[in-house]
Amino acid sequence: MAECLHSGRFSLTILCLKPVVITERVRYAETDQMGVAYHGAYPAWFEIGRTAYCRQKGVVYAELERQGWALVVVELKAAYKRPLRYDDTFEVHTTVAQASPRGLTFGYRIVRDGVLCTEGTTRHLFVAMDTFKPASAPAEVVKKLAG
Repeated sequence: MAECLHSGRFSLTILCLKPVVITERVRYAETDQMGVAYHGAYPAWFEIGRTAYCRQKGVVYAELERQGWALVVVELKAAYKRPLRYDDTFEVHTTVAQASPRGLTFGYRIVRDGVLCTEGTTRHLFVAMDTFKPASAPAEVVKKLAG
């Protein structure tokens, strides 16, 4: 179910979607000296979840780039609630929280054994690959990702 908000000339769709869920495991290289997952590993796990989300929705990122579009990260937020440790198995739950022809906001929840460990968002802007300037994405791409 989607709710549309309008504010002046800006329109934003807030989406409520079932998340795409993938399972990962904390690798030794992703931990600090104490065996706790290093905070820098989380953006990579967000990207793994985002890529799985896009594929499941029928948008292969490499194909999007071949068509001349890129989806660049312009903001990343993460709130660390509980630590992950070496060899923990966890799930990355990914949704689209906001969508417009100019960009998307993905939402993430990292969960271990049913317990929320981290939640975050990444905000993305569509750009044309030839100029790297902001551009509106093809409507069918936004529709697939938003639904």
